[in-house]
This record gives sequence, C-alpha cells and structure tokens, in this order.
Amino acid sequence: MKPSSQFKLDGLMSTEIDKLKDMISNHPSPEIPAERIYKPTCVFLLVFDLEEPYILAIQKADSEGYPWRNQVALPGGHLDAEDASPLEGAFRELEEEMGINRNQVEFLGSMGHFQTINRRDIQVFTGLWKAVGAVRHDPAEISRILKIPIRVLVQTHAANNFHGRIPDIDELRYPFEDVVIWGATARILHHFIELLLEVMSPD
Repeated sequence: MKPSSQFKLDGLMSTEIDKLKDMISNHPSPEIPAERIYKPTCVFLLVFDLEEPYILAIQKADSEGYPWRNQVALPGGHLDAEDASPLEGAFRELEEEMGINRNQVEFLGSMGHFQTINRRDIQVFTGLWKAVGAVRHDPAEISRILKIPIRVLVQTHAANNFHGRIPDIDELRYPFEDVVIWGATARILHHFIELLLEVMSPD
C-alpha cells in the first residue's frame, strides 16, 4: 500500500467507487458489542461531489445541558421501535434531520459499529449523496451543516501518522476550520479513510 504521506486524492472514478463498495462489504469492520448496555443508533456517512469529494456532517446545537453540545457528528439518530431495520432507521433519520430521501442516496454498505462514551452503539452506513434539492435542519438540534473536504481529512491523517494504527481518544482528532472532530465521529472517519487509502493506492 502507498504510505498515506504520499497519498493524493484526485476525485473518485466509477471504478474506485465500485472498489470502495466492495471494500466496505468485505473488509473486517467493528462488530456490535456483546454487552447490552449500549443504546442502538445509526448514522449515514455521505460522500458527494466526486470531482472534489466531500463528507456531509453536522454540528450539534449550542444548547445548555445538551449532551452533544457543539459536537461534530454525522447525520442520524436513535432507532425507533417502528424501524424495520437499522438501515431503515438511518434513512428515516436522514430525511427527518436533513430532508434527504433515499432516492438521493446510492447506498454503499455498512462500516460496522462504533461505541461512544455515553453508551451509544452507532451503526454507520455509507452512501453517495446526489446533492440535489435543499438540505434543511432543525436549529434546535443542529447549528449548521458542514461540508468537509476528504482531502483535508486525509492530509490530517497523514500528517499525524494515523495510517496503519488506531490512536487513542486524546490523540485522534481532525481539525476543520473552527471545529475539531473527535470521539466516535473521529474513529468513524479514521476507519473510512483507511478503507479509502486501500482503494486509491496502486496494487
């Protein structure tokens, strides 16, 4: 594999998208925890604008007492009893939270499960967002929408020698503009970037 310090992202072609989809489906991913202390949640990691790929993220509202105050996250939320599956719950949350329906998303697969310090188990689904139509959000829950260039994340990944290892929670951080992505969201991005490096590197 090409070292991440030499990695360059020059868009994603259809063949690389196919490789990424195959990688997500077949690469070992974090499994659901055996302990039943975790509350199930789901999020979508959406990639868009393949000429200069971005990830769609959100910054939580700046509300006093809100456990996730000002944190950067991926769109999603808790599963409802009415959800037929975690994937259905993720699509429901995506539409409720952002106004993005399933017809606007090409589903790529699940990247597995990531746990938070407040006992949430997050199943992460990935997809390509067609970036059509208005994106809306409830300001009571979300302060703003973030469009994060994957190139910036990869540069941070390389500069901090994150490639090939999983740093601890205090080290694994991805600064972007005036925010810092940390915690479970940073671990999700780390896992995704490692998959992307496999796909984009020459044999």
